[in-house]
Amino acid sequence: MPELPDITVYLEALEKRILGRKLEKVQIGSPFLLRTAAVPMNAIEGDRVAALGRQGKRICIGMENDLWLVLHLMIAGRLHWKDAVTDKPVVASGKVRFKLPKNQLAFFYFENGILSLTEAGTQRRASLHLVKGKAEMSALNRGGIELFEDEKFIDLATFRRVLQSENHTLKRALTDPRLFSGIGNAYSDEILWHAQLSPVKLTQKMTTDEIERLRRATRDALLMWIERLREDAGNSFPEKVTAFRKGMAVHGRYGEPCPRCGARGQRSRYPTNETNYCPKCQTGGKLLADRALSRLLREDWPKTAEELA
Repeated sequence: MPELPDITVYLEALEKRILGRKLEKVQIGSPFLLRTAAVPMNAIEGDRVAALGRQGKRICIGMENDLWLVLHLMIAGRLHWKDAVTDKPVVASGKVRFKLPKNQLAFFYFENGILSLTEAGTQRRASLHLVKGKAEMSALNRGGIELFEDEKFIDLATFRRVLQSENHTLKRALTDPRLFSGIGNAYSDEILWHAQLSPVKLTQKMTTDEIERLRRATRDALLMWIERLREDAGNSFPEKVTAFRKGMAVHGRYGEPCPRCGARGQRSRYPTNETNYCPKCQTGGKLLADRALSRLLREDWPKTAEELA
C-alpha cells in the first residue's frame, strides 16, 4: 500500500502536471471505485485543479468549484500519467462507447495529458469520493495525527501522548490510522529497525528515551525515503511504486542479512500482513511467534534465532 513517502512523491509529480490544468473528462471503469454519489462526476468536468493535498494515505485533488476528489489507492492501486492525450474515449450522447480493461479503474483526461488509475488483482479495494468542501472531505479522515506540520516534525510530548493513548504493540500503534497518519506495513518495519525496538513492545511500557528514539527514527526514516523516492522518480512520473524497495533494511528481506549486524532477517506472518525485523538488533535474539506456523509447531517452535539456525 502506498504510504506517506509514496503519496508525497505522487503529489509532487501531480503538482507539476495537473495543478491549474483543466479536467476535460472523467471515465470510471469500475462500479466499485466510486463510493459517493451525492455529486455527479460530470460536475467537475471543465473545471481546473485548484489544490492538491494528502489525508493520511489518500490523495486529495481540489477543483476550483470547491469539489474534492479523494482517492485511496489501498494495496494494489497505482497512478499513471501520459503526456500525450491519445485514445480519448468515443462519446455519443454523453456515454462512453467502449469498456475499460479490467485493471483500469478510471481515466482523468486533462488538457495536457491523462491520469489513469489501475488496480492489480481481482479485489477492488481502491476508492474514490467526490465531496463538496473541506468539511465533507475531513469526514473521511480516520483521525490520525499528521507527523509533519509545515515541514516540522511533531514534538516529543505530542508524539508520546498519541503513542501511549492506547496500550498496543509498537507495530500496531504505528500503523493505526486513528493514531498516526500515513504509516503502513512497510515503513513501520523500517522505522522500528532504525529505532532498534521490538515490534511487539507495548507502548505504555516504553521509557522516555525509547519514545524519543522512536520519534527520531520515524522522522529520519520517512524523510530518508521521501528523498530516495524523489531521486528515483526524477522528472518522470513515479511508476514503480511498491512496498518492497531496494535498500530497505528489513521489510521484504526475510532471510537476508541485517545491514547493521548481519543477522538473518525474520518475519511474523498474520492473515493480512507480516512484520519483518532483525532478531539481534530488535528483539534480543528472540523469534516472534508466527500466528500460523508457531501454532502448528507448538512446543517445537524455536524461541531464538540460534535455535532456528
